[in-house]
Amino acid sequence: MTTANTRPGAGRREWVGLAVLGLPTFLVSMDFSVLYLGVPHLSADLAPSGIQQLWIVDIYGLLIAGFLVTMGTIGDRIGRKNLLLIGGAVFGIASVAAAFSTSPQMLIASRALLGVAGAAVMPSVLALVTGMFTDQKQRSRALAIYLTCFMGGATLGPLVGGVLLEYFWWGSVFLVAVPGIVLLLVFGPFLLPDQRAPRAGRLDPVSVVLSLAAILPFVYGLKELVRNGWEWLPAVALVSGIAVGVVFVHRQRHLEHPLLDLRMVANRTFRSALTLMFVTAVVGTGTLLLVTLYLQNVTGLTPLAAGLLLTVPNVLMIIGNLSTPPLANRIRPAYLIAGGLLVAGAGYLIFTLAGSTSGPMVIFIAMCVVMLGTAPLAALCNHLAMGEVSPDKAGSGASIVQTTAEFGLGLGIATLATLGTAVYRSNVEGALGAIPPDAADAARESIDRAVAAAGQLPAAQSGDLLAAARDAFTSGMHVVGIVSAILYAGLAVLAIRAFRPVHNSRGSNDDTTNKDQETDPVPDAAWATEA
Repeated sequence: MTTANTRPGAGRREWVGLAVLGLPTFLVSMDFSVLYLGVPHLSADLAPSGIQQLWIVDIYGLLIAGFLVTMGTIGDRIGRKNLLLIGGAVFGIASVAAAFSTSPQMLIASRALLGVAGAAVMPSVLALVTGMFTDQKQRSRALAIYLTCFMGGATLGPLVGGVLLEYFWWGSVFLVAVPGIVLLLVFGPFLLPDQRAPRAGRLDPVSVVLSLAAILPFVYGLKELVRNGWEWLPAVALVSGIAVGVVFVHRQRHLEHPLLDLRMVANRTFRSALTLMFVTAVVGTGTLLLVTLYLQNVTGLTPLAAGLLLTVPNVLMIIGNLSTPPLANRIRPAYLIAGGLLVAGAGYLIFTLAGSTSGPMVIFIAMCVVMLGTAPLAALCNHLAMGEVSPDKAGSGASIVQTTAEFGLGLGIATLATLGTAVYRSNVEGALGAIPPDAADAARESIDRAVAAAGQLPAAQSGDLLAAARDAFTSGMHVVGIVSAILYAGLAVLAIRAFRPVHNSRGSNDDTTNKDQETDPVPDAAWATEA
């Protein structure tokens, strides 16, 4: 079957609407990271306990992950514009409440409400963009812009937070979202279409409860086990989340109107796009953590300097995202994505050239290559996945896409970052020499603690400990770089096999393409897909 656009392309109204949709995308993404530099400031003001401080930082992302599936399906039923405007209004109110919080409990509650509102916004925006741009060429460009807004928020969050904290109090990092939300609420009702599923059916409350009871404990348990190691409560939460998830999946298979239509995952293109996004999220998060630790603890950069250095690769990825749709009109998406993945894999191999005394430049170059190579996948996979979702399931499909990415982000630290830490601990064990027992024990835990312990030792022992810890950590980086390169090579093969039936607007075809697809009568359709 060929899916090609037969409706007129988007006009000025849709492109202005996309600009309006970019506002909540940018703001929700920015709230993931804007608070990082503000934690010491709010801690001095509100005096939260250690546990409360962790919840202040974590509860936003936790509840976004937990509510994405539910909110995506609700959007299909009540209308995606309606849900977006409701979510945007709640996001604005919660931002004000967070800014003027007078206790840790109030800030935690406000951040929780921000998370629920963010979960309403994210799938609504992706579904609206998909529905507004029915011409495939325009849709690919619009989704690249959407992704750029999301990445821009994540990239600029710490920098915006740093500037605001230089001149204002910590609550200002939340108030920065309010003007954008006001613009969304003023212009959104007039510029955005009212999309909903015509035959969505009744919302199943049991499925809603099961989805939350599966995702929330799973994400919580995963985060805590990664952060603190083995503890019984997070382990029980993780296992219980998986068990409830099995029950949830079983129930969805037998409902006439499921909360999550699992038939979407049976589609090969959709499933392959999810796999690519999941694995690249795992690799990206795991390697980014190790890179930031390397830049600070091995090369000696300050946190701010490391953050500024990593801004450049992110900007290059944004440029790559915006450059990809025109390239996809000339190069078959399968080969564009696969070629980019091989370039990114080469970037991860550059990790092996970094040494404990080589400075930050090698890793900087490696991250630039990785981000440029990953850009085609990031720009096109949303388009490929959402192109396989029927319009009445757009909200549900968007929630699956974004939940998959959220799980990948969480598992990155639990897998690749843990692998790097394991290599570090194995290598540092035999290189500590005549280091005092307390300092040696600290060094075995992490590179952070090794650097802190070295600061308490005489110069000679400090130098020995730092050299041993930095050599060991760099070895871990090398192993993770090689593993990441291998994974990306495998993803390149998957991309070619899964997306080869997708051809560009110039009519590029493979041997399996049907004759009627070779003479597609719609010249403006960027891609058509054989099913």
